[in-house]
Amino acid sequence: MKILGRHLIVEYSECDKRSLDDVRLLEEGMNEAVRRSGATIVRSVFHRYNPQGVSGVVVIAESHISIHTWPEYGYAAVDFFTCGESVDPYKAHEYLSTVLGAGAAHVQDLRRGIPSEADEVISHKPFPQTFNVAAQA
Repeated sequence: MKILGRHLIVEYSECDKRSLDDVRLLEEGMNEAVRRSGATIVRSVFHRYNPQGVSGVVVIAESHISIHTWPEYGYAAVDFFTCGESVDPYKAHEYLSTVLGAGAAHVQDLRRGIPSEADEVISHKPFPQTFNVAAQA
């Protein structure tokens, strides 16, 4: 595989139920998790459902971090998708686990990229920042 990024898929359980329903706490916690990972925040969008639960995404220059919560089960599903070698998604995971008061976490660490015969890490920014595919179409 020509590896472009890492994707941590985390199942948090036994979480603090009030934290899982607090949209402000979750957005602040996710943004701080991004900072601790070394990533660059582009924008965050969060939504609280009625009667409970929150979904949110922090778009980062290196990809995204997202969360979906089920307070009634003390459960949160979180994705940490990062590109490049300067970001450490485990730092974000460790911090967010504390914010959620998680009693347990199950982590899957996936490599994301282009299928190929051999494994190699490739740059996720092979062209100058001014390159624009849409402009050439």
